[in-house]
Amino acid sequence: MIKARHRREHVHWWPVLVPIGLILASEYKLRSRPVNQSINGGVDATILLEIGVYGLVALYLYRRFGIRAPRRRGSSIRLLGWGFAVFSMMSVLWTPFPTFAAVRGVQLLIIAAVSQVLVARAEREDLWRLAHAFILLVLVSVGIGVAIPFPRTPLTVDRFNWLYVHPVSAGIFLGIAILLVAGFALPGGPPRRWPLPAYPIAGVILVAALVGTGTRGAAGGCAAGLVVMSLLARGPRGRAIFLMITLPCVIVAGLAFTDRLVGFATRGESVEQLESLNARTDLWTFALRAFSAEPFFGNGLSSTRGLFLDDIGLGGGHNAIVNVLVEGGLVGLTLFCMLILALIVRLLVLVRARHVRAEAAMLLGVMVFFLVDGVTTEMVAAPANVASVWLYTVIAWTILLARKPPADDRRPETDSGADTPDLPAQVASPRAVR
Repeated sequence: MIKARHRREHVHWWPVLVPIGLILASEYKLRSRPVNQSINGGVDATILLEIGVYGLVALYLYRRFGIRAPRRRGSSIRLLGWGFAVFSMMSVLWTPFPTFAAVRGVQLLIIAAVSQVLVARAEREDLWRLAHAFILLVLVSVGIGVAIPFPRTPLTVDRFNWLYVHPVSAGIFLGIAILLVAGFALPGGPPRRWPLPAYPIAGVILVAALVGTGTRGAAGGCAAGLVVMSLLARGPRGRAIFLMITLPCVIVAGLAFTDRLVGFATRGESVEQLESLNARTDLWTFALRAFSAEPFFGNGLSSTRGLFLDDIGLGGGHNAIVNVLVEGGLVGLTLFCMLILALIVRLLVLVRARHVRAEAAMLLGVMVFFLVDGVTTEMVAAPANVASVWLYTVIAWTILLARKPPADDRRPETDSGADTPDLPAQVASPRAVR
């Protein structure tokens, strides 16, 4: 029995290694190049490595699990996730950049396949390990950014990042990691893998790095996610305690750090830059024109990466809804919005269940982060990046959360909000005690 348990623990490291491998291949670069070189199909060793990692993941999933009909009835969330991925792949047929879009479409299908296998083969404990591995990855990345600063572009010279990861992407890494740290640190949250003091220490490091990136969308999304998580994780009594503690702290912090908060919000930009959201409003004007040309099925996957380069010099929609609207039209937007809405509704239902309340609140905080951050960046609606990998991971995690809880997670809640230690089944059983 012990050998079998150890063997299961070993083979179940794939739910950690596969998503982390996709994130590393998609985001961590040792070189930087203009957007037009990527969209025109230019290939170098870094691109080949990224494609190779995704190919190895697809080969591993096929060799390890094969292709067979799902054992359980398909969840609406999972079907919507597949629907959005398949439609994105189909739009390669009419995109103006078919080579680049085909690669991205296949990558999105592989991410959806990983989510499918997580639902079918993984357990919640595997995703707890994945969350801790991701937090550790981000902490190590922050250390690399401090110890080995890479050359910066004129627009990011004063903003923190690591390697050639853009500060906007770094902000998404940090925002997700902060929410995961807070979720595991909260009383009644998922079982911790580290000593309790490690979580606030990690949180302080990650928050400092997030402020250093100067990414206002990620900072606002992280703050909104933390508020939602804290309000929902401990029920009505927890909400009252949270408001009693937080409101005075926010008022004091606002009065004490007004100048720094204003400086972070404005980032030294002119009034014209702030009014146009760093030319985003101009970009969205061009985007709406592109949508009006192809309103139903859109201009195809990854079309936003190149449609506006000649006119405004920017690639991407810089807004999740705008990005989907231009690339997928009304059909793609409907699929994407239905997926996000169904996921949030399912998590709101799970928040009402006491045994998974804090865990569902943590995932709901991540979704709120994606919504707020998506106002100024398209990452969650684009394939092959940290946000898209985590979106499909949240899909799998939510479905697993709705199933019967593991035996060691069925512990009663106390009025004090303190953690109840996990007990072996033999000790917890009254019959065993007698």
